[in-house]
Amino acid sequence: MKPILRISFFTALLFLCPAAALAQAYGEVAFVNSGPAAAQADFLLGLAQLHNFEYDDAAEHFRKAQQLAPDFALAFWGEAMTKNHALWHEEDVAAARAILKRLGLTPEARLGKAGTEREKLYLQSLEVLFGEGTKEERDRRYESVLAEIHRKFPDDVDAAAFYALAILGTAEHGRDFATYMRAAAVLEEIFPQHPRHPGVVHYLIHSYDDSIHAPLGLRAARIYAKIAPQAGHAQHMTSHIFLALGMWDDEVKANETAIAVGNRLREKAGRPPGLCGHYNEWLEYGYMQQGRVADARRMVEGCRQAVERAVAPHDMAPGNKAMGSMVMSPNMLVESYADMRANFIIDAQLWNEDMVRSILPAGDYPMAQLTFDYTNALAAIRRGDLPGARIAISKAESDRQQVLARGTEQRYADPRRDQRLAILIEQLRALLTGAEGKGEEAVTELKRIAAKEDAMSVEFGPPAIYKPTNELLGELLLELGRSAEARDAFQVALGRAPGRRSVVQALARADNKMMGAK
Repeated sequence: MKPILRISFFTALLFLCPAAALAQAYGEVAFVNSGPAAAQADFLLGLAQLHNFEYDDAAEHFRKAQQLAPDFALAFWGEAMTKNHALWHEEDVAAARAILKRLGLTPEARLGKAGTEREKLYLQSLEVLFGEGTKEERDRRYESVLAEIHRKFPDDVDAAAFYALAILGTAEHGRDFATYMRAAAVLEEIFPQHPRHPGVVHYLIHSYDDSIHAPLGLRAARIYAKIAPQAGHAQHMTSHIFLALGMWDDEVKANETAIAVGNRLREKAGRPPGLCGHYNEWLEYGYMQQGRVADARRMVEGCRQAVERAVAPHDMAPGNKAMGSMVMSPNMLVESYADMRANFIIDAQLWNEDMVRSILPAGDYPMAQLTFDYTNALAAIRRGDLPGARIAISKAESDRQQVLARGTEQRYADPRRDQRLAILIEQLRALLTGAEGKGEEAVTELKRIAAKEDAMSVEFGPPAIYKPTNELLGELLLELGRSAEARDAFQVALGRAPGRRSVVQALARADNKMMGAK
């Protein structure tokens, strides 16, 4: 049997990597394994980046480890793991199976290359994860296998971390607190002994990134920012907690840092800076919450220009599906632009400026077009253009039908998608009713829609409904002179989106009107 190595990420890079300073760039990992010493640095760097959700970089290092040690079973396990994005409900089963077949054509052949019982269990977990059955069935069985590894090897921090991640991955229909707290309980037990492990602190943040539990995740967010300074996703991830707490200065700084890290990598790869995408969307939203309208406008404009370049005939590369990828497909760019434009126009309440009259580039982008038409309809209602609003609402409903007909084709899986899209259309119809002078009818309808929205599973990030329904309800009640009821609606809205600038300001107006009425 090959010798068993216990080697820390720091030690491996110190002795095997010329750039020893990178040792503290991605967090501390140590993984007992039977692979040769020559492959340890790349394997451990891949493992750290796997925990950081830097899937492309992790896969590259696992492949380097395979080149150095063609029979190193865990190097193939690691690369296959990069094809499962549990928190985003994404997977590429075919690609993962192809990786495993490079190790061995059958499960038996693959297990024969594992040096220990523990390594065999890790490999067996992938036979389950990428085996037969629906995704939901496989995720449940995978969780059970990881629970067994964690039980048999309680000192294996990675087993605990991956077990917690597997638990989170079973929330296929949206966040439920019981599932997320089960994952948190696993992580909290090992956190005192492993406070610098990237998986432990990362998955703790995911367990707590909602407005109710976010205070529990603040410690992990502060730590993660320090232990993985060269992992862009790690820097962004801290903002999940900051946003959920309404800590806008911290949220903005985290995403500025994440974008800077990503752009340094893009520059090394000979690519221009990234102007659209997940981190940019969160940064733009943070700028709006700080009242930095000019900075937010600059970001929207930059993304628009990136879209125009991407859809040009000479630059139609399909890109990479992964959210953390260096390359985004034209469709992903267009959807990102539509989201950034929507948040800017709605939060800035600029209903009649040039951006409202902008159009999408020619192409087939039903989700982005729905976002555009929703924004346009809301803007038309707010400026009193009811004929224009009716046209935009009709177009938005047509867009919705096209999106539903496409199934699950989108940037990342969203179990609440159908509910969310229905609410967007229902909001517009209720607002149009109110604009037509039927205020009481509109209030009744918005209360019904708000109840539907409140029943949706809570998710991280800027509001999935661009203009939360309780916020719309409060604004309508305020217009109707029902300030106390408006205040109640705004308070509910702040419960789901703490510190949201437009709601804080509206709540102050309601309070002032109530004071003036006394």
